[in-house]
Amino acid sequence: MNISKPLMMVFALIFSALTYAQDVELTKKDSIVQSYWLVTLGANAVDDSGDEFGELFDFKEGWNMVPYPSRVSVGRYFKNGLGLEAIGSYNRYKEGKIIDNVVNPEDIDYWGLDFRVSYDLNMILGETGFFDPYIGIGAGYTDANNQGRGTYNAIIGFRTWFSDHWGLDFNSTGKWAMDTENASNHIQHALGVAYRFEVEKGLSRKGEEKLAMLEELEKEQQRIQDSITEVEKAKKLAERLQKEKEAAELAAAEKAKREAEEARRAAIQTKINDLGNVYFKLNSSYLTSKDKELLNQLVAIMKDESNLIIKVTAHTDSRGTKKYNQWLSERRAERTVEYVIAKGISENRMSHEAFGETQLVNDCGDGVRCTEEQHARNRRSEFIIEQF
Repeated sequence: MNISKPLMMVFALIFSALTYAQDVELTKKDSIVQSYWLVTLGANAVDDSGDEFGELFDFKEGWNMVPYPSRVSVGRYFKNGLGLEAIGSYNRYKEGKIIDNVVNPEDIDYWGLDFRVSYDLNMILGETGFFDPYIGIGAGYTDANNQGRGTYNAIIGFRTWFSDHWGLDFNSTGKWAMDTENASNHIQHALGVAYRFEVEKGLSRKGEEKLAMLEELEKEQQRIQDSITEVEKAKKLAERLQKEKEAAELAAAEKAKREAEEARRAAIQTKINDLGNVYFKLNSSYLTSKDKELLNQLVAIMKDESNLIIKVTAHTDSRGTKKYNQWLSERRAERTVEYVIAKGISENRMSHEAFGETQLVNDCGDGVRCTEEQHARNRRSEFIIEQF
């Protein structure tokens, strides 16, 4: 049985799509826990030595712990990465430990009740599976060293999950006393077993990508199957899409080239603008040594940019008659262009235009009293890129 070449291509496409769909399958690894209730039970260590932020790991003299479970928490965590948690903790300042920079003379109970809002950093970093870092802020009440105090809290920690329900929670909390005159700041570290329930799961970012890919594959398979009798039409469509793609790529390349040229032109114009203007003395069209230094820099730019064509515009202040000022501005423009040409720039790369007193840069028009400095700003030659 003879099968036409287009039909064979369609069957090949169907087989290829089915094979690829088998390779791209959703698995258990593609789902993640998105919201849940959390209970933790564990131990805590308190550093209230007075230099707890300077000597973080002074276990021997600064850390206080009890040899049994001393911290419990319950919280609710949401799909947007935020979590609310209430925490109760007990500890005991041991005799001989450093408490607020002095040796503790006796064992003293420590009680804490804290509330915090935390944020799952995986929402920023991307899903890491077993590793779940977070930060948080909160407030609470602590009775420590026979002193009760409200505290502002800052938390950093992470959880490691062994399953959808069980894991470990590690965190450290800095507690700043609201009453700074009578109570000290301290750090509380915690390690606990974490159990989460009423777990709501969803697809991870990678799983969503797979699902979208599978849906696209299903649509593509259906489209191919429905188009067996329209192979030529599909072929023409593919050719048209390819041409559109090539046209879009060509247009994008041309746009990028045009934008690059415009950016380069703007950069050169900025470079020229940074040189400043040539400023003339009253009733003069002669260039000073300072003016020639500026024009030498312009010549250097034009030699670097061989396709650059510059237009010189010349101006005067408002003093004198309009006819005289027009003539004077023409002389200024001509002398400016002549100097540049004399330095080796081709005549066809320079043009000029004189405006007399018609384009003042300030309000120093006829009849307006201005200082000599204000008038001087109008006696100028400027440089404009005509072609690049």
